[in-house]
Amino acid sequence: MSSPRPAAARHDAAPTPAAAPHGAAPEGAAMTHREILRALSGLLLGMFAAILSSTIVTNALPHIIADLGGGQSAYTWVITATLLAMTASMPLWGKLADLFNKKLLIQLALIIYITGSVIAGLSQNSATLIGVRVVQGIGVGGLAALAQIIMAAMTTPRERGRYGGYFGATFAAATVSGPLIGGVITDTPGLGWRWCFYIGVPIAAVALVVLQRTLKLPVVRRKVRIDWLGALLLSGAVSLLLIWITLAGDSYAWASWQTAVMTGGSVLLGLLFVLAESRASDPIMPLRLFRDRTITLSSLASLFVGIAMFSGTVFFSQYFQLARGESATMSGVMTIPMILGLSLSSTVSGRMISRTGQWKNWLVAGGLLISSGMLLLGTIRFDTAYWQVAVFMTLLGLGIGMMMQNLVLASQNQVQPSDLGAASSVVNFFRSFGGALGVAALGAVLANRVGQYTRDGLAQLGVDPGDGVVAGGGIPDLSQLPDPLRGVLETAYGHGVGDVFLFGAPAAVLAFVITLFIKEVALRGSQQAPQASGTASS
Repeated sequence: MSSPRPAAARHDAAPTPAAAPHGAAPEGAAMTHREILRALSGLLLGMFAAILSSTIVTNALPHIIADLGGGQSAYTWVITATLLAMTASMPLWGKLADLFNKKLLIQLALIIYITGSVIAGLSQNSATLIGVRVVQGIGVGGLAALAQIIMAAMTTPRERGRYGGYFGATFAAATVSGPLIGGVITDTPGLGWRWCFYIGVPIAAVALVVLQRTLKLPVVRRKVRIDWLGALLLSGAVSLLLIWITLAGDSYAWASWQTAVMTGGSVLLGLLFVLAESRASDPIMPLRLFRDRTITLSSLASLFVGIAMFSGTVFFSQYFQLARGESATMSGVMTIPMILGLSLSSTVSGRMISRTGQWKNWLVAGGLLISSGMLLLGTIRFDTAYWQVAVFMTLLGLGIGMMMQNLVLASQNQVQPSDLGAASSVVNFFRSFGGALGVAALGAVLANRVGQYTRDGLAQLGVDPGDGVVAGGGIPDLSQLPDPLRGVLETAYGHGVGDVFLFGAPAAVLAFVITLFIKEVALRGSQQAPQASGTASS
């Protein structure tokens, strides 16, 4: 049993506690280890469904986009749309968690996720699928933000490393099983890729029931004003930037009036967002949090970690299926080394951090491993020995596992309980934004590089590139191509994916450098943050 936790700090009027549900601990009293595990089971089911919705589709995407008649841009946006919605909505979910009933909020996120998943499975074209993935992303953003916030509300910072290991294991399990399940479903006659969206629905429904029965948190009511203007400006700034990155170099030149308008508009909306947050009574992203050096640097590091994390899960499927000719199922099997590395490092680092209270060395080691993995993956080609690719993926997975959860943990350690939602969501926001930015930018790089390599290869064969086989206009079905053309496309995708990792490597190096400057503060054994932290007391 954990020690009693102090009551949360209040900003406004005194809270009015709701009637405690039967079996719930009194307000301010800590939950027992057994109660935490029971509630955690519902959170983990919700997290599993959310992660599954992203990973299960990666190996099916070449088939989905080919079936719906989309191209590389659509391929990228099926992923980016979810990341964009998740990124834009996460700060709002986090702020709402500081103001309203966390249990009802996570149940609402599950319902939104279920609705989006069902409609996504019914999509008849890529535009519809991309639009519905936005709805899915809003639900996933709520699940990703609220699961960690609720866990933080139930435990002390020192205990969170221990329970964070369960989140790491769940992340790994969903990431391992997702591509495998998606590959099997896609390759199984009578099922097909649409079931990749349906399969998460019953899991999310079970999570709803479990959370209703097990999650017992005290309700704190406050007079609040939701910062809708801040949410709108933030969403607009992020969306405009990602749309520009995705379309630049394809629909218009990088140096063009469209680039000037979209980047200028994104910067203007960003500045207006900062102005709005400085004046809002309850901002979705309190600027005072950034007075704390640990939160600021952890957010920057998360931005660059997101690029590495999502590039690994998104582009490996194209590498194994289009460069090496593997099936969707085998593509999932071949990514297991990265996931095993992630699972091992997140679980071990979480337990060791709970035992010692020290976390910085794990962040530095993780940054070094991610940088090494990305640089080495930048050397892969279509004929690179698989054992080498497996080693490189393992390094990447080990590094991500050491950094992903622990950057959030370091930030949570700096704030009062009343700011847990905002602080957690800030770090998660930057990681998701980095992922969305990375997928959009690196997807554009891949389309450009594959197109160039394909044209060069066709020229060597004496084939006119205008015949329609140049990659970038669509995702090719390699089984329908004659051997010489198939060899050109496999080479192009092998080189192109390698270039993607090489272009993403500087972001990983920056994440490593940033962790060197984060000042370590030993994890607390109570909920209350020291007043000197300068974040929650301001």
